[in-house]
Amino acid sequence: MDNRPRPNRRERRPSRPWLDQELETTPALPRVNRTEGRAASDRQRSGRGSGTQRGRGPGTSGARTSRRAPLRGAKIALALVSLLVMSATGYAWGTLHGMGQGLTVADVIGDEGGGHEPADGSRDILLIGVDSRTDAQGNEVPLEELNEINVGEADGQLNTDTIIHVHIPNDGSRAVAVSIPRDSYVDIPGYGRHKINSAFARGKTTEERRLRREGVTDENELEVRSDQEGARTLIETVEALTGRTIDNYASVNFFGFLEITEAIGGVEVCLKEPVEDYDSGVDFDAGVQTISGADALGFVRQRHGLPRGDLDRVVRQQAFMAGLANKVLSTGTLTNPRKLNDLMDAFKKAVVLDQDWDVMGFAEQMSGLAGGQIEFHTIPVMSLSMDTRDGSAVQVDPAQVRDFFAELSGDEQDDGESEQVTEQDNSDITVNVMNTTTVPGLAADVADSLTGKGFVEGLVSNATARDTTVVRYAPGERDKADRVAEALDGPGRPEEDPALTPGQITVLLGSDFRSAELSADSAGGRTPQSEQEGPDAPDQDPGGPGANPDEPGSEDSDGEPITADGVTCVN
Repeated sequence: MDNRPRPNRRERRPSRPWLDQELETTPALPRVNRTEGRAASDRQRSGRGSGTQRGRGPGTSGARTSRRAPLRGAKIALALVSLLVMSATGYAWGTLHGMGQGLTVADVIGDEGGGHEPADGSRDILLIGVDSRTDAQGNEVPLEELNEINVGEADGQLNTDTIIHVHIPNDGSRAVAVSIPRDSYVDIPGYGRHKINSAFARGKTTEERRLRREGVTDENELEVRSDQEGARTLIETVEALTGRTIDNYASVNFFGFLEITEAIGGVEVCLKEPVEDYDSGVDFDAGVQTISGADALGFVRQRHGLPRGDLDRVVRQQAFMAGLANKVLSTGTLTNPRKLNDLMDAFKKAVVLDQDWDVMGFAEQMSGLAGGQIEFHTIPVMSLSMDTRDGSAVQVDPAQVRDFFAELSGDEQDDGESEQVTEQDNSDITVNVMNTTTVPGLAADVADSLTGKGFVEGLVSNATARDTTVVRYAPGERDKADRVAEALDGPGRPEEDPALTPGQITVLLGSDFRSAELSADSAGGRTPQSEQEGPDAPDQDPGGPGANPDEPGSEDSDGEPITADGVTCVN
């Protein structure tokens, strides 16, 4: 009896197709310490707020009539760009000084995050778009409103398809926005290695299940509080990948995207070639054109037929946001009371900010920002077709990503080397792994995973059935048990066992340790692509990751960063 798990140190809720409906878990162990960012100590977070808000109100076409299929997963995070461009003049915030009272806020930044005053004066902001069909209070958006923009009901998945890390130096002289491709294969603290776009969903589903077990039944409360944990998980994941501490957080939704584009009268974009795509509903001519509403959603969603698949979609999103900034900065939107009020109304309905964000202080810091000082990049990519148990993914090197961020932010180490994560020597620990489940091969696969992390393999066998996973250790060696539990990245209650000798650990895999949860870096088979669902299901379209693995790139298709100083033509 034995198979393959994917460790999850935190509990999981079976609310999505990709989770086992019969999952039973024990209290979760603490998350692994994240890579240190600017602050030297590990962050302890408490009570987080919602990471997603869904606004109301349909958008309309800003370009020629197009054929629109359901916009599954189509979203773009414009929240921060809106903040950036609105902050470019004191008029906007001076006129609407009370705007902060109408914003939805979330307690998602822990003690190490800067909030009002980042530690070194510079500011790092995480900007996301999440596919949720509820508003900030957890209320479901009526189906008729979803249908007006061809979004429709949820399909059981909750992915974060737009993830942008923005760095602003302490003098506010520029803003560097760095896109992280949604299929980047990274470590998600508490869940092992997966595509980064599943981090929010994993944290959210875990928390919702925990709340239900505690007796919380109000659906609105469940939605809002679980969104908090989703945001927290994603923040931790981005921090671990980039080596930067997130100071502020913003998220936006479908309807916010639509209304923001309509409020400013559309955004000017440029295509190198005419495009028509059924899945995203786009039908555009080549050249410069102004788009808004559902056409804008299609523009930023399309990846079928693009030379670099999802990376070209990322570039489109960047070009669109640059166009938004350019439009506002160059046409006097902020001095037009009607447009300004429309923009603020859309912003309030669409955007969730972390509760510690001093918007007025941020506006003052960013005063005088010009379009050419807003620059868009993409993290360096090693491969577009990494073979993983979650399907085809984008391969990234965390050390290379940290170097990239250090260079962009001007925070390189004096010796020219970025922070490196020191791997702990686990060769002093021998681990016995016992499978008490009916899953074939589970103990062997877990043992392989642990030896891959430097532990010494001990006895691998079966044992009497049990419900919960435990990690047994010799007297006085709880620290070794914690190291093994952390490496398991799944449920596991430490227990002292006087029968064990120093340096020995015994892991008893209970029924709460799911075979589907085994870390991707362990040995063993992979889930057949035809059986994969949910956040980590591979892209099946020819324009997805791997469409052109020889052209990973990190900027636009011509190798140049996109700025808000003019219109950039893209694929």
